[in-house]
Amino acid sequence: MASFELWIKVLHIIAVISWMAAMLYLPRLFVYHAESAPKSPMSEQFKVMERRLLRGIATPAMIAVWLTGPLLAWREGYLLSPWLHAKVALVLALTALHGFFAAQLRAFAEDRNARSPRFYRIVNEAPTVIMIVVVFLVVMKP
Repeated sequence: MASFELWIKVLHIIAVISWMAAMLYLPRLFVYHAESAPKSPMSEQFKVMERRLLRGIATPAMIAVWLTGPLLAWREGYLLSPWLHAKVALVLALTALHGFFAAQLRAFAEDRNARSPRFYRIVNEAPTVIMIVVVFLVVMKP
């Protein structure tokens, strides 16, 4: 039977994958939403998709990451590791980006988005960059 740490690690990896998938897809939805006319059928459909993605996948996955990650770090003895401190800083940045995306979702829901599709295309790269650096830190533990 697998140890407690392995079960927590499995849950953590699943949560990270789910959160990253949502964080990569949500700004792409914002690109398309910004290109559609407010109150149009497409805009209304994007509102539903964005809300379900954020509330149904991204936020629960983020919470699971924050519950399992510190537990793993503590159980595996990494709390004082400099690479973990850098990783936590990046996860905090991703959490802030999550909050920014939630604010953008509210703006779209209220038909008051003031940002261009180009802005969302650029912002869409931030989760990717964070993910690459986090994977490097976790695997290489510099």
